[in-house]
Amino acid sequence: MKNKPETHRHSRAQTLLERLIKWFEGKNGVLVAFSGGVDSTLVTYAAHKALGDRVLAVTADSISLPPGELEEATRLARLIGVRHRVVKVDELADPRFVENPPDRCYYCKRMLLSVLRGIASEEGLEVIVDGSNADDYRDFRPGLRALKEFDVRSPLAELGFTKKDVREVSRLLGLPTADKPSMACLASRLPYGTAITYERLRRVSEAESFIRRLTGVKQLRVRDHGSIARIEVGRDERHLLFDEKILDTIWSKLRSLGYTYVTLDLYGYRSGSLNELLSTRDDTI
Repeated sequence: MKNKPETHRHSRAQTLLERLIKWFEGKNGVLVAFSGGVDSTLVTYAAHKALGDRVLAVTADSISLPPGELEEATRLARLIGVRHRVVKVDELADPRFVENPPDRCYYCKRMLLSVLRGIASEEGLEVIVDGSNADDYRDFRPGLRALKEFDVRSPLAELGFTKKDVREVSRLLGLPTADKPSMACLASRLPYGTAITYERLRRVSEAESFIRRLTGVKQLRVRDHGSIARIEVGRDERHLLFDEKILDTIWSKLRSLGYTYVTLDLYGYRSGSLNELLSTRDDTI
């Protein structure tokens, strides 16, 4: 009796996987917007399972990419066996992105998708897909508008996969991303309206790399409020910072990066915490 729930989950995950692979069957080539996160990794696996070399995974290399993620994406592509290409993208070339409005992600996504469309055309690939799941459509995601404009398909969302579903199927496959924390771009660390600069992104990147190495935390954001660094870690990881020596070491390092005040958010990490600063929410942007 004790094994029934586990058996049911395994059976459901297997069914979901089969549906995802079937979604790709019959398509004349697919380009996957591949970040190396849990969602796009599962999509890449299923696409490659269905179409083999008619799949190309493309990863954007930009200043807003969290540290280590490009190397991780490359490693995962090699593990899956899929063709992989890395393209340089400079979001800071778009002044609308630099201004950091609430729909910043829309401009970032438009720039990337214009590049991906060119590659898909060059390679003769019929469809561009991404890793958006059903939960993403219940959240504030301005980038989803760009997906519609560029006719990008989201198989996970179309099939009703939640984030939990994605993780369960990934565990079934033994993918190393199954329990990987979400890794939003570094621009998400700056409050809306704060200009995005190379220097700000660089110090956030360096601060997060340092804290990860020192403490071993997995879910981490260093929110950049100008002279203030607000550190968010996973709620079940907060205890990893509760040591005077560790706190002093983090304070010293982040001071050297230009922060005057270094704070720990007592509640811990929550997705989109900077959206709390928005007085109103417009789901149309």
